Amino acid sequence: MWTTENRARYNRDPLRYPSDVTEEEWTEIAPLIPPARRGGRKRTVNIRAVLKGLMYVLSTGCQWRSIPKDLPPRSTIFHYFGVWEADGTPEADSCRPVCEVSGTKGPDRQPDRLYHRQPEREKC
Repeated sequence: MWTTENRARYNRDPLRYPSDVTEEEWTEIAPLIPPARRGGRKRTVNIRAVLKGLMYVLSTGCQWRSIPKDLPPRSTIFHYFGVWEADGTPEADSCRPVCEVSGTKGPDRQPDRLYHRQPEREKC
C-alpha cells in the first residue's frame, strides 16, 4: 500500500531503468543464482547485468531484439533465461525472499515483477 513513509523505499527514479535491481534486491537474489559450472573457461558474463536485461524484458514486455544496447546481448540473456528455467531457478520457493524484499507479500501486494508474465505458476 502506498503511503508517504514507504514511497521513498519504492522510488525507482535513481535507477537507469525502472526494471533494474536495487542493491537491497540484489543481495537477496544473488545467492539464488546458481554458480558457474566447474571446469572449462571461467564465467566472463556479469550475471547482474544479465538479470537486469531479463527483468527489462519481463517488465516491459518488449521483444528480445529491442533490448537496449547498454545491456548484454539478447543471445546471452536468452541463454541464461533458458538455463535458469530448465534447472528450476525461478521456482516459487526460491522467489519468496525476493517477494519479501520488494514488498509484494500480503493482500495489498503489488504485482511481482518476476512472475507477472507466468500465470501458470504459483506466485509468492
